[in-house]
Amino acid sequence: MSDVTRLSVFKTYKLYVGGKFPRSESGRVYEVTAKPSAADAAGKGTWLANAPLSSRKDARDAVVAARKAFGGWSGATAYNRGQILYRIAEMLEGRHKQFSNEVAAAEGLSKSAASAIVDAAIDRWVWYAGWTDKIAQVVGGANPVAGPFFNLSTPEPTGVVTVLAPQESSFLGLVSVIAPVIATGNTVIVVASERAPLPALSLGEVLATSDLPGGVVNVLSGRTAEIATPLASHQDVNAIDLAGADEMLARELEIAAADNLKRVLRPQAVDYAADPGTHRMTAFLETKTVWHPTGSLGASGSAY
Repeated sequence: MSDVTRLSVFKTYKLYVGGKFPRSESGRVYEVTAKPSAADAAGKGTWLANAPLSSRKDARDAVVAARKAFGGWSGATAYNRGQILYRIAEMLEGRHKQFSNEVAAAEGLSKSAASAIVDAAIDRWVWYAGWTDKIAQVVGGANPVAGPFFNLSTPEPTGVVTVLAPQESSFLGLVSVIAPVIATGNTVIVVASERAPLPALSLGEVLATSDLPGGVVNVLSGRTAEIATPLASHQDVNAIDLAGADEMLARELEIAAADNLKRVLRPQAVDYAADPGTHRMTAFLETKTVWHPTGSLGASGSAY
């Protein structure tokens, strides 16, 4: 063999919409650079990749894909959804090194710190996988009523949810806002961190090989405000999580979301490394209450 230096094969990052990997229909891209570490904070980050710059058309396509997937995903058993979320954790474990490298570059962390974040993100998938068939028992119940009726309240998914991923926590924060939405049967359009979208785009590759039906999670990258504005006003989006919006953008999106009475989860300070609790699951659940007459047993008139 001749001693010839091999050219590197650079990765082409793409969107994840409807279970496929399209480029932006606009053909636009933007440069993504590494975040300088604390040691060289004054320096300029090195170039990492060109990420797709999503357009309004990409956003509309993602809504169509999410709506199409909603019926099958919300109708799946909670146990099956838990199995799929656990499978995502398994697949991430196998690509641990790749995600550690991407998180280190995205957040300016050491390899050991980035590895710990990936560990936490994998554990977060397992956490929500365990909740899929338990959340109904926590927030649902049988209600006491005056009369011969059963009165049962059960949670149901809200529908199609737009999530603005946290800007700084490129992976653990990302997982922490996606997993609870799909664990409860919703489908989601994720607007990745504008500055650090690569872990989110790579997550799409994991989701595609994790038995998750296409369209349940759709990942867009680009300018947060440009993508979020049409999604906030879209009539077929049922809710929006503003985790990655600043105060001014959050106010604008909340006003836009009022047009079709979307559920809105406003941005707040969150320690994504802490116990996540259940509030992000209950934020996108509706409560359905059903009345049913009781029946009589025998001549005694006892009821069940």
